Amino acid sequence: MKLTLWKWLTIALLLYTVVVGMLSEVPRLAILNETIRNLYFHVPMWFGMIVILLVSVVYSIKYLRNPLTRNDIIAHEAAKVGILFGVLGIVTGMEWARFTWGEYWSNDPKQNASAIGLLIYFAYLILRGSFQDHQQRARISAVYNIFAFAALIPLLFILPRLTDSLHPGNGGNPGFNSYDLDSRLRAVFYPAVIAWTLLGIWMVHLRTRLEVLKQRFYENA
Repeated sequence: MKLTLWKWLTIALLLYTVVVGMLSEVPRLAILNETIRNLYFHVPMWFGMIVILLVSVVYSIKYLRNPLTRNDIIAHEAAKVGILFGVLGIVTGMEWARFTWGEYWSNDPKQNASAIGLLIYFAYLILRGSFQDHQQRARISAVYNIFAFAALIPLLFILPRLTDSLHPGNGGNPGFNSYDLDSRLRAVFYPAVIAWTLLGIWMVHLRTRLEVLKQRFYENA
């Protein structure tokens, strides 16, 4: 399979994130200790999820304006990859919480809001499976996708800030950037954000190509 420059960049950045992220020196902070390395995985996965779900919304809007099957396929596949990244983000966050907060799930507002956001997107997948007619399924799921993303943003970035939260950057707690995200962490964190986001886009690209080929096969069968 021919790899373009951005795909080689994705591979290089992922290798850099894993190898340097695990072997480089990190700040020795109370409670966090070595678990701060999870910053290279947990947070970038959420960044990647937001970007990929945004791509899904853009193609849902494009479908409503120009109902091409390819627009619906990209919106659907991007949503599925975004959901995968969201699940990985919650799992890595739970593991981090076990070491820093004492338990996997403490009903923190950020955790609960993230779970609600993912449930909204799981409902999107269920909704798509409830229609037999392709055009009806694509049109209704496109509208739902737009509202799902509009609900996700306040759930993740606004509501947790309005109440007490253990999560950094919420409920009055300072984010990493304000007191301890030093140059060593930044040297891995920023490439990690790019790496995980590009990986998600790559996955969407591959899944879209596969789905388009399946559609052509069924049409010609």
